[in-house]
Amino acid sequence: MIRASEIADYCAANANAIDYNGAFPKREFELIAEAGLLTAPLHRELGGWGAGIDAKVTHETLMLLKQMGRGNLAVGRIYEGHINALQLIQTFGTREQIADHTHDTRDRHKIFGVWNAEASDGVKIFPLENGRYRLEGSKTFCSGAGYVERPFVNGALPDGSWQMCIVPMDEVKTVSDPTWWEPSGMRATASYKVDFSNVELEQSALIGKPGDYYRQPWLSAGVIRFAAVQLGGAEALFDLTREYLQKLEYTNDPYQKERLGRMAIAIESGNLWLRGAANVVAAYAPVFGGNPTIPNPQANQLVAYTNMVRTAIEQICIDVMQLCERSVGTRGLLPPNPMERIIRDLTLYLRQPAFDAALANVGEYVLGQSNPAYMLWNDE
Repeated sequence: MIRASEIADYCAANANAIDYNGAFPKREFELIAEAGLLTAPLHRELGGWGAGIDAKVTHETLMLLKQMGRGNLAVGRIYEGHINALQLIQTFGTREQIADHTHDTRDRHKIFGVWNAEASDGVKIFPLENGRYRLEGSKTFCSGAGYVERPFVNGALPDGSWQMCIVPMDEVKTVSDPTWWEPSGMRATASYKVDFSNVELEQSALIGKPGDYYRQPWLSAGVIRFAAVQLGGAEALFDLTREYLQKLEYTNDPYQKERLGRMAIAIESGNLWLRGAANVVAAYAPVFGGNPTIPNPQANQLVAYTNMVRTAIEQICIDVMQLCERSVGTRGLLPPNPMERIIRDLTLYLRQPAFDAALANVGEYVLGQSNPAYMLWNDE
């Protein structure tokens, strides 16, 4: 984790230099690869340490993601997608697929991702007579477009079912639309729209069975990973706010003391939520999400708890941003001060899909229980 902290420091120092549309944290991912962190999501017998798949190291995984978010939220976003993709492969893939993609990331330093968002022209997957498959349509928010070479590009089969597949971007021809990505924040993620029409894939590119992507608890429980990245951004704001006030010798102002106290409480609350999430995941099964072939009666509990984590950390980040803005005022929020960029990045990153549904899921779960509050999330 020391090396991760050093990489995060470099990310923070270089973040303003790549804060423009079309940028990508190329050097940052070279450092991540050199540190062996591209292989970290692999099982230990494959050369990694199980980040994102081995339940025992869930807390270490979340702390790693938080470090990346502290350094640069754009880096954390893309790296979280890499962990997510390799977790899906190791959960739903065949032995041959796992071996092939292990080689890609361990020996070839390929970056993986999950590109699932789309608009009305979304991806369709058509079986061909020769046993191959043809893609038609586009994906949006394709983070790392042009650099992520092994993304999940999931699509609808003719019967409407949802199929996971991995596109080897360095072996096919696609059309990217950089003009689609002109955001206020997270500029360096290069989250373009990509058209996959006429791309043909082998059967081996299809991961799992139709519908596996939406299986619980894998779909929802993964929210704790992006929540960890987001909390890293909030921690960076806390550090920068304190540094700003110390330089201006505003540390004896009673109102600044109150604001920093509230920020410290919020940050520590987020860390405790991540610790709680790690404990719940570790108690659930030896691997993240369990075994897809064996139903787990605690799946609904895990989903509800992780949705609580996501909801709580979003509010923590919002509170930290507001307290930062009040503490430093207009002068502290002008470029190139990094606080201005982090607030833009974090504001955009917090806009994850289905927030209301995630919160309602928590309420639905607790309303269906009869255990007292102290036993809702464990039996002790």
